[in-house]
Amino acid sequence: MSGDATARRDKRGGGVAPPVTLLTPVTYLKGVGPRRAELLAKLGITTAGDLLMHVPRRYEDATTVLPVARAQPGQDVTVLGRVISKGVIPTRRGLRIFQAVIQDASGLLEVGWPGQPHLDRTINVGDVLLLSGPVRIFHGRQLAPREFVNLGADDTGTAGGRVLAVYPATDGLPTKLLRQLVDAQLDALLPQITDPLPASVLAAAGVPLLADALRLVHRPGSVKEAERGRARLAFEELFCVQLLHRRANQLERSERDGITFVNRRKLTTALKQLLPFTLTGAQVRVLREIVADMTSHQRMHRLLQGDVGSGKTIVALFAALVAMENDWQAALMAPTELLAEQHVRTFTTLLAPLGIAPALLTGRMGAAQRRAAAARLASCEPLIVVGTHALVQDATSFGKLGLVIVDEQHRFGVEQRKALQAKGATPDVLLMSATPIPRSLALTIYGDLDVSLLDEKPPGRVPIVTTKRPESARDRVMTFVNTQLDVGRQAYVVYPVIEESERSDLRAATQMAEELAGGVFAGRRVGLLHGRLKGDEKDAVMRAFLAREIDVLVATTVIEVGIDVPNASVMLIEHPERFGLSQLHQLRGRVGRGGDDSYCILLGDVSPDSAERLDIFVSTEDGFAIARSDMRLRGMGDLFGERQSGLPSFRVADPLRDEAMIPVARAAAEALLLRDPALVAPEHQPLRELLTGRYRRALELFRVG
Repeated sequence: MSGDATARRDKRGGGVAPPVTLLTPVTYLKGVGPRRAELLAKLGITTAGDLLMHVPRRYEDATTVLPVARAQPGQDVTVLGRVISKGVIPTRRGLRIFQAVIQDASGLLEVGWPGQPHLDRTINVGDVLLLSGPVRIFHGRQLAPREFVNLGADDTGTAGGRVLAVYPATDGLPTKLLRQLVDAQLDALLPQITDPLPASVLAAAGVPLLADALRLVHRPGSVKEAERGRARLAFEELFCVQLLHRRANQLERSERDGITFVNRRKLTTALKQLLPFTLTGAQVRVLREIVADMTSHQRMHRLLQGDVGSGKTIVALFAALVAMENDWQAALMAPTELLAEQHVRTFTTLLAPLGIAPALLTGRMGAAQRRAAAARLASCEPLIVVGTHALVQDATSFGKLGLVIVDEQHRFGVEQRKALQAKGATPDVLLMSATPIPRSLALTIYGDLDVSLLDEKPPGRVPIVTTKRPESARDRVMTFVNTQLDVGRQAYVVYPVIEESERSDLRAATQMAEELAGGVFAGRRVGLLHGRLKGDEKDAVMRAFLAREIDVLVATTVIEVGIDVPNASVMLIEHPERFGLSQLHQLRGRVGRGGDDSYCILLGDVSPDSAERLDIFVSTEDGFAIARSDMRLRGMGDLFGERQSGLPSFRVADPLRDEAMIPVARAAAEALLLRDPALVAPEHQPLRELLTGRYRRALELFRVG
């Protein structure tokens, strides 16, 4: 008879119930049953083992409870008290406030939840509440809860002080019940836990065994203990993801040996001597990393990440010359024709003294030009070609492609990048991105790539003056922009939306282009650029702006990544609170590309919260510092979407909060794979089972063969 059948027989009537195991369905746990089992399934909990791995999302510290009589206005406190009265209070403005009065041995305290009248249905007189938040003066002394836990009528265990786990819950299954269910099974389940991480990995990370960590997160004696347990679970997730990334990188390299270039230093040295500037220390370091990859027998698979203006393009050119010195071809794919043309102009100027003429291949070119470019590519002539999606079309072939460079790589799909790589046998690959991500976080997001970081800007770049101005300063701001136009400069005016909608009173680009052209910029040449224009229409507008045929370009964020317009000196951003900090930073990077003073102006009235966030942007031009602040404020969801295809989102780890663990996890993963690449050793069997059970990609990455 199966274990489930035995469990059902014992549940229905008689017999000694079998011991609970990690695989026991939650239906057969004491206090659960069919209805609660359905609710638990909504949380991803179907077995006792799932329940054990359902980790608290936060904790309330009842060990530091303050008597309510001592809670004074201006303090941030944690209090514990029983509800003696409650009700919903309407205000003149239509806001409904749920209020309760709690009591402990020291006295009474009023608690208020503005805009949350629904709490009247879940908080009852007699319930014991654990609350944390600031105390303020509002018709007397009142606590404004930031967090609270309803302990029900029973406050057993809190009088002496406890750290209470707050679990992710669902309707009909409150966190208090989850706490009781976990606590009831904890002692029986923990001895059954086998730690999947090897002892060497645990020692390197300095984290406890899994069973100890689970006891700490579910039944902590202090918040510090709970964090130690959480850190162990977070490290396991980061370590596993690093294992998958490094294994993928390992297979990519080992299964297809690459081209072994020779660092001849002929063209590269000549270019270095011709440059009108000196390479930064970061550029020199990154070039060494790239050349080391190219001269190895394995394929390069590297991400070059750098802030706006950090000099990624010149690094890519040096890499291309290494390929050409070895009689190979290099291809750089750019997301727009304008950017491709800009790269070709830059390369032509720098390489002319060396007798090298870059090739260009775009969809806009005439038939004769395309045939001529295609003929050069199809030959075995060493060259550098810059192009758009035209490079990956079936009709395009390369005679001897040795290096693939993808600019603004996030603008291309995975298939497009692979299609360009497939134009050669085993070309080295260099991906470039101007979206700043702190290095340790990039190692998680792009863990299957080697990451090079340009974190230093070339000397002599004029800082961009960045200011925040209220709506009342609009006339003065527009007067200033006109003074810049009077001396021959150009300006961007950026809006967050394209056209007015009934639900939005934001200034729209289409409407404002007309208003500005007929108002403050009357007599100026005003252009409009937004995402709904066709590709050739966008190109036409940008070409006109570059040619100084447009004085003021009204645009949406379509110009966030664009071409260099050295004559543009003003970036005016309307409704700046509608943009993320990293997006604002990319927009600011559109100016300051010439030798003149440049300005970025944030215009409009914003809330205090938005003002605090925008002050971060105003205070620094460091894209990596801005990216860190942006991720802390807005989360990292958009960063982990496409890159983590096939990988799960983190349940416990927070790559920003746990940033210090990432290099430790990466080093531990690399060390383990060096000893046992396919994890076939018997002592690594638990880890292999964890990976293949939890991660879809592990089945292909850790195949035995």
